[in-house]
Amino acid sequence: MNRLKRIVLGEQGLVILFLLALAIVSLTVPNFMTQRNVLGLLQAVVTIGIVSCTMMLCLASRDVDLSVGSTVAFTGMIAVMMANHTENILLGLLAAIAAGVVVGAVNGVIIAKLGVNAFITTLATMQVVRGLALISSDGRAVGVDDSDYFEIAQKSVVGVPMPILVMVVVFLLFGFVLNRTVFGRNTLAIGGNPDASRLAGLNVGATRVIIFVLQGIACAVAGILLSSRITSGQPNAAQGLELSVISACVLGGVSMSGGRAAVSGVLVGVLIMGIAENVMNLMNIQAFYQYVARGVILLLAVLLDNLRTRAMGRR
Repeated sequence: MNRLKRIVLGEQGLVILFLLALAIVSLTVPNFMTQRNVLGLLQAVVTIGIVSCTMMLCLASRDVDLSVGSTVAFTGMIAVMMANHTENILLGLLAAIAAGVVVGAVNGVIIAKLGVNAFITTLATMQVVRGLALISSDGRAVGVDDSDYFEIAQKSVVGVPMPILVMVVVFLLFGFVLNRTVFGRNTLAIGGNPDASRLAGLNVGATRVIIFVLQGIACAVAGILLSSRITSGQPNAAQGLELSVISACVLGGVSMSGGRAAVSGVLVGVLIMGIAENVMNLMNIQAFYQYVARGVILLLAVLLDNLRTRAMGRR
């Protein structure tokens, strides 16, 4: 029984769950394993996947960022509007990245330097940034003037769309950062025991600010790809993204208590979320029920994290 419990609550349990879900939907859902549907599934999880990589660092350091959905919409709007205004796509992309850096830096400074709770801070910036997106566009979608902007999301390499390749690069990059750099080890140490990390000489505040800046940059990249794919800047885009991203991270074994994260687990968590949404779409399940399903997945993910933490004797 204890061995079964260790398998279910360990990293291998997540992989088994993923393979089991994949086998079931492959056998029961028509057209699921076709090349077109698999590429469509991966395209659909690009935004969640990119943002999950930096949310992983936030959660691992005992923080959380609820403003990611608003930041994705806002930076996508900035990219489109600046590209239209200057007739220069590169300036639009740089402006979006700069906007992501500013939002992330504001979150990080308020949380790490002023000591305000991360949940409250990012809940407030979620509203502020969404409001800025609506104000800047007068509440309407902004179309892209230059057709080259569409090519960002439509280009492909050996048949694989560019957004999927970008997501793969981001996963590899943050896997390296988490496992092979001092910054990654410091992030886990801060989440495991911030007081001990501070006494050991780690600059806890600066590390947390950098994590939120990285979160802002990741949101900007996701916002650019999303606005290119839907051919416009949408101020109401990516609503509810924060719940999907947190669910994917916690499903992937990232502890909400901090100190534990694995990029491979986050990847599996993202794919599980993508498969769940893809299957519901293929089965024509109404959007109202999909909201319920996403909420249930988040609840199960948190319960699983609780069981993992208890099993590891941390509570």
